[in-house]
Amino acid sequence: MTGSTRSSGGLDDRRKRLLFRCWHRGTREMDLILGRFADAAITDLSDAELAQFEHLIEVPDPDLYAALTGDRPLAAEYQSALFDRIKAFRAVERDQ
Repeated sequence: MTGSTRSSGGLDDRRKRLLFRCWHRGTREMDLILGRFADAAITDLSDAELAQFEHLIEVPDPDLYAALTGDRPLAAEYQSALFDRIKAFRAVERDQ
């Protein structure tokens, strides 16, 4: 079970792969953060944002988690408006 609340039906192959990868990170914490964001936003991401997302998920889980929680800055090559969106999404999810 992935935890996803979204079906991949109707998504193009690129979005399907990205959704799957977000829910199968390797650590449950990152599955929940990225998977929930992908469930909510995957259909609305532009091609440029999809490219940013694909690049961002190459960051190892411990480093990305530390950046999302504010424990450590994210390497400059991965910083983007999309990362800021994910970080804000995580904060809202956490506060609910």
